[in-house]
Amino acid sequence: MTRFRFRALGSLGIAALFGGLAVAAQPVSANDQATAKHVLLISVDGLHQTDLAWYIKQHPSSALARLVKGGTEFTNAQTPFPSDSFPGMVGQVTGGNPSSTGIYYDDSWNAALLPAGTTNCNGVAPGVEVTYFEQAAINPLSLDSGFGLSGLPGSILQLTGNATALIDPAQLPVDPNTCKPVYPHQYIKVNTVFEVARAAGLRTAWSDKHAAFEVLNGPSGAGIQDLFTPEINSNAPTVGSPIDWTQDNALTMQYDSYKVQAVLKEITGFDHSGAHSVGTPAIFGMNFQTVSTAEKLPTSDGLKGGYLPDGVSPGPLLARALEYINTKVGAMVEAVEHRHLDRSTVIILSAKHGQSPQTPSALTRIPDGPIVSALNAAWKAAHPTGNADLVAFSINDDGMLIWLSDRSVAATSFAKSFLLNHSGTGNDIDGKPKAYTASGLKTVLAGADAAKYFHVAVGDPRVPDVLGIAQYGVVYTGKKAKIAEHGGANPQDRDVPLVVSGAEVDHLVNHSSVETIQIAPTILRLLGLNPNALKSVQIEHTSALPLRN
Repeated sequence: MTRFRFRALGSLGIAALFGGLAVAAQPVSANDQATAKHVLLISVDGLHQTDLAWYIKQHPSSALARLVKGGTEFTNAQTPFPSDSFPGMVGQVTGGNPSSTGIYYDDSWNAALLPAGTTNCNGVAPGVEVTYFEQAAINPLSLDSGFGLSGLPGSILQLTGNATALIDPAQLPVDPNTCKPVYPHQYIKVNTVFEVARAAGLRTAWSDKHAAFEVLNGPSGAGIQDLFTPEINSNAPTVGSPIDWTQDNALTMQYDSYKVQAVLKEITGFDHSGAHSVGTPAIFGMNFQTVSTAEKLPTSDGLKGGYLPDGVSPGPLLARALEYINTKVGAMVEAVEHRHLDRSTVIILSAKHGQSPQTPSALTRIPDGPIVSALNAAWKAAHPTGNADLVAFSINDDGMLIWLSDRSVAATSFAKSFLLNHSGTGNDIDGKPKAYTASGLKTVLAGADAAKYFHVAVGDPRVPDVLGIAQYGVVYTGKKAKIAEHGGANPQDRDVPLVVSGAEVDHLVNHSSVETIQIAPTILRLLGLNPNALKSVQIEHTSALPLRN
């Protein structure tokens, strides 16, 4: 995946900059019939429902098997699209898709905001890459994001729980109305379960992979009291090699274990550092990255990544990763039981996204840089008097999201036609040449069709102008360092586990179609709070998961 950007020329109205649908205020408290006092939310990024089913079949007495048997398992759950970690996690805590949250990807484009670093906004042309990933940190190469801890990585639990303080405002887009940087929590259009819980006087905590996940604070900026965000793309402590924590699966496990330690301390009633007794949070949890890197890496630690040729059975690296997840989830369950919180705690297990392709022989790695360059060249050839690239920005993992400098019907139609008629050569699972057609895409939606797909107005400053849904197996990368990706629309990108277990939740298996955005109203209902206090729930009519308790 390559990020392409262009500083847009011209002017654009900004009335819709932060706009969202008006929604009625709702009381926080719904009733006194709370099922739980604590909800522990666990996102195992990359985990498919088929992975969970395979592991439980192989290990029927495992911690994961016991978790599933102790509650309701939804076997047909889907994440939001795009299946990126940012909209995936935001959806779980807001009840919303990008249409209501405004969050499409951790790296996107906004046609109405001003470039990062702008201090005098008069006459500045709008259009900017919105960099809510590791780049937003004060020092993205340090595990503490530049907080200044000594003794890293061992001292990382001393990291501040105020992730907003770890953001470098010079990396943020600028609001033309205030001429001030727009933090992630100011960019999201709707509130989160953490804010609703805070309004009810409950404690909140979370652990995630970038400081930019302070977006989960919600518009108030104060939703999460203890937000622990060690930077996963920082330089890992590997002698003689500045690789990050995602490039070696053993390092990813080490990284995830810091967040596990934080959650275990929170279960015992302390903050993530273990230094302050604050009580067990009402809403807390973490994301795991270990499964994701085991699926993406061709090899690591002498083990082959991804899946066996059948596309269902995990290979040795992924099998090890699943065993790690089982052990760590088991440790959390044991800690809950040890504190005698099992009758008042519900654990929700899901994933921000899946990963594709699972079948190794289906892999087609396509360098996206040459495709974007060719599109720009074709546009300039057809418009010799212009000097701007057509592509303002694109993010391409296992799908294409493209924002254009010219948003006209003529321009979006040109881009669609070009992509569908472009062919070339990528490489397969063994690195051998493999031809592709239609830029590796099976469907291209452009202009009004793209806006309609996302249920937003044409001209929305956040929505991509071109949406490319990839053929199965396509991963956009100029290298050979990964064998799977996420972000796309393939079922393997979006079909994830969803288990609600503990307290008084009945043991059931539900095969009906559900969405991971339903986790948010479910959390509030379990805590006896009003799901309609969430703006996305009001806008999208998101229902809580059908539980019997």
